[in-house]
Amino acid sequence: MPLIKVQTSVPAPEKTKIETLLKTLSSGLAKHLGKPESYVMTAFEPDVAMTFAGTTDPVCYIEIKSIGTMTSAQTKSMSQDFCQQINQTLGVPANRIYIEFADAKGAMWGWNNSTFG
Repeated sequence: MPLIKVQTSVPAPEKTKIETLLKTLSSGLAKHLGKPESYVMTAFEPDVAMTFAGTTDPVCYIEIKSIGTMTSAQTKSMSQDFCQQINQTLGVPANRIYIEFADAKGAMWGWNNSTFG
């Protein structure tokens, strides 16, 4: 059930660029977490009204959620990987990207008429 959700103040690039980004994030998240990509969900929200450090310069907020425990080595590696991808694709500088990592309990995540707990 890993999820990676990207919210950014940047306008949406062309559809193929977004699709490529989401597919790259999906496969990357599965690899970092050692989970099947068949359970990974991605989401992209452009044009979100946002500020960071008191300015409206391009900014990005990323949520990464997964059942289980992410280690500090995993989160550090994901931060580096995903900040680079967002910078390359959307042009948002890495120092204007926040990533929230959240471990979820299986019983608190529903899917297919049930939960993972």
